[in-house]
Amino acid sequence: MPVNTVFETKIESVSILDEHGVFDSELGNGLIPNDDLVAMYKHMMTCRHFDEIAFKLQRSGRMGTYPENRGQEVPSLGASYVLNDGDWLTTSYRENAGLFWRGLPMEKILLHWMGDERGNHIDEVRCTPLAIAIGSQMLHAVGLGWSEKYKNTGNIACTFFGDGATSEGDFHEAANFAANLDLPVVFVCQNNGWAISTPTTIECSAPTVAQRGLAYGMHCVQVDGNDIFAMVKVMKEAVKNARENNRPTFIEALTYRLGDHTTADDARRYRDADELELWGKRDPMLRLRKYLEENNLWSQQQEDEHRSFAEKKIAQVVKNAEGIDAPPASDFFDSMFTELPKQLKIQRDTMRTSSLGQNPSQVPTHTPEGAL
Repeated sequence: MPVNTVFETKIESVSILDEHGVFDSELGNGLIPNDDLVAMYKHMMTCRHFDEIAFKLQRSGRMGTYPENRGQEVPSLGASYVLNDGDWLTTSYRENAGLFWRGLPMEKILLHWMGDERGNHIDEVRCTPLAIAIGSQMLHAVGLGWSEKYKNTGNIACTFFGDGATSEGDFHEAANFAANLDLPVVFVCQNNGWAISTPTTIECSAPTVAQRGLAYGMHCVQVDGNDIFAMVKVMKEAVKNARENNRPTFIEALTYRLGDHTTADDARRYRDADELELWGKRDPMLRLRKYLEENNLWSQQQEDEHRSFAEKKIAQVVKNAEGIDAPPASDFFDSMFTELPKQLKIQRDTMRTSSLGQNPSQVPTHTPEGAL
């Protein structure tokens, strides 16, 4: 019997503005209007300052924990720039830039990490609460994309996750459903080289994480995740594929977290200092600022003015988050059930857990003789 090739493919890697400031005009010209570029840089500056202040809040005991977003602002920002208001965004916990661009109040993120559930009550924009369980948000995106396709709205879903999440069963189930059912979903893997302290080289033996989507029949592409131009380009193509063809796309965005995994981590124990220095030179903000300055779109005066604006804005955000009224204890009950069972109504109204299921009038008002 003859030997035939049944499948061949290639995965493209897209870069338009590299860390040296080299710009590919053929791919990048006209991709993002200058005014939008300036607005995006300002937004990144504000998000970076938010990150710094959130870190200090945790270190001063005013917040439980916090995962720094520093260095990973571009993927989610580029995606949110391309998405429509009706589209869904399901994220993990390093996508502040994209969430804030869509209009999520910054206070929500602080409240979330302060342990206040009101930080997860999102009705301002089409975003789901931060997913802490690794990979679960991909399943949510598939369900939302399926719903939008069923209702024929033209809206899509976009989900963000790390390289480590592609080793979770949730990823494979989500990818299988999305591809087999022709669902309008964009999968964005932020490959920052580390699944907490496990390097991608150990976790994935394939040359790219992107090719994990090939087995499910998805279009797959790799992109410089610190290049706002490249991210916008691949997102536009992926969104078009989802909206017009009801087909999923897998995007592997190569990026890097410049901070620890969270404030409970010490990356110095497993990450080489030379690696950190190398990626520090690839900082997405540094290269975008260089591009803006070389094209007379930004100056030191503008930098100073916006830094002052960002400091005042974030100070007010912190004040709003810390100054929120304490939630009533009844929230424990009212937020759990659509219709509260009678026994739990009694607990809520009396704030007593003794004599569960009994009328408070049946609870003894005195201690029986001999009782401890």
